[in-house]
Amino acid sequence: MGGSDAGPDITVQRIHRNGLWARATSVGEEGERAFVLVPGIGVSSHYFEQLAPHLRQFGPVYALDLPGFGGVPHARTALSISQFGELVGAAIDELGLEDPIVVGHSMGAQICADLAADQSGLSSLVLISPVIDAAARSLPVQAVRFLRSARHEPFRVTFLAVVAYLTCGFGWFFKILPRMMTYPIERTAARVRTPTLIIRGEHDAVCPRPWVTAFGRAFETATVVEIEGAAHSVMHAHAREVAAMCVRHASGHLADHPAVASAADREAGDGGAIAVVPELPKEAASLSPGERARALAAELQGIAIEFKGNKTDSDHLVETGREQQAEARGRGRT
Repeated sequence: MGGSDAGPDITVQRIHRNGLWARATSVGEEGERAFVLVPGIGVSSHYFEQLAPHLRQFGPVYALDLPGFGGVPHARTALSISQFGELVGAAIDELGLEDPIVVGHSMGAQICADLAADQSGLSSLVLISPVIDAAARSLPVQAVRFLRSARHEPFRVTFLAVVAYLTCGFGWFFKILPRMMTYPIERTAARVRTPTLIIRGEHDAVCPRPWVTAFGRAFETATVVEIEGAAHSVMHAHAREVAAMCVRHASGHLADHPAVASAADREAGDGGAIAVVPELPKEAASLSPGERARALAAELQGIAIEFKGNKTDSDHLVETGREQQAEARGRGRT
């Protein structure tokens, strides 16, 4: 999660349901509609740290940490994808969000698709790097695909993943992994009536182009987009491109995007066109080595504060730590 250039305005709160709780980290207060972001297996809402500042220009952003992930205690037994989806639905209700744009990444895409299939009130769904290819439900195959994709990820994503997996713990990770591997997302897609945007990265071997194109056809209404130069964590290194597509989708202007219009022309009536969106030029930082070092030190201090908050069950410390990290990242981008 991230704040504005003037400083972060992050809020952390808990959502309770059936003896479980999730954490919602929010940024921004005003806007047309809220975004609800759901990360994938093992990782935390920090995976949306680049995407959230861009989305908040359209509306407030709520990034969730579900049981067992991001420092939230795990349940006594492994939860199903549907149970995770019910908790996301409870978060939307408890936060008082009216028709938010629901965004899921990787396993989070499974959770959000399941939620949308059971809730007819949602009008915008975004699935980023959805999983699992039904023809490749083998753990060794998926591990190889993940490593192929990881070669194209920035170091920052690897760092976030390592911290998140250590926080999650491999015991809980391997309890949830079979639920993700066997979840029939294609069958769920057939029950979704919500207009859906599906986003993949060009180098995402976990979410291959032929499968995701066919997957898009399973929905009543879906647009499939590929971001050039991106990998599985497309919403991190290519946050601006992903945010722009999400906002277009939510505001009803997705079909006006040149890449989407071109894809529709190429395969009119087929329902399986994929729109290729060029990556934007990289944003250059202007920090001196000393300023960069100070920003990194401040961010590491924020991580330590958040870690202490998780260990002591203090939402205040988690919020303080996340605010400090967001502020340090903001300085690092200037």
